[in-house]
Amino acid sequence: MRHRPSRERGFTLVELVVTVLIIGILGAIAYPTYMNFTRRSNRTDAMRSVTQTAQQLERCYSTTFNYALCPNFNGVSAQNYYNIAVGIVVNPNGYTVTATPNGPPQNMDGQCASFSLTSAGRQLSTGSGSVSQCWGSN
Repeated sequence: MRHRPSRERGFTLVELVVTVLIIGILGAIAYPTYMNFTRRSNRTDAMRSVTQTAQQLERCYSTTFNYALCPNFNGVSAQNYYNIAVGIVVNPNGYTVTATPNGPPQNMDGQCASFSLTSAGRQLSTGSGSVSQCWGSN
């Protein structure tokens, strides 16, 4: 009587292909969700930088009584996700601080593309999201 060779242990090609397919599907679902979460969490960089710049302008105004005499506060946000620009209005005396995306991943944020804060305290945003969705208040 001949001995039949026992089946070797291991994975078949079909099992490996199915495993790779499942991992690919999970990755296709997880990656966009992760990127959306990252963009949302990075928005705090814009809000914080805009608010801090507005506070610096108010401090300067309290001594000079003119926003035009304040130093140039244009630059980048603390975590370098946004460019910060200050627009001074001479008559009536006021300003608008605006944060626009500096590059990936924030330049892909269609919901809250930019953030602005005026000297009157008005919060503004551009994109498909509402001001309350972007700023998280109001």
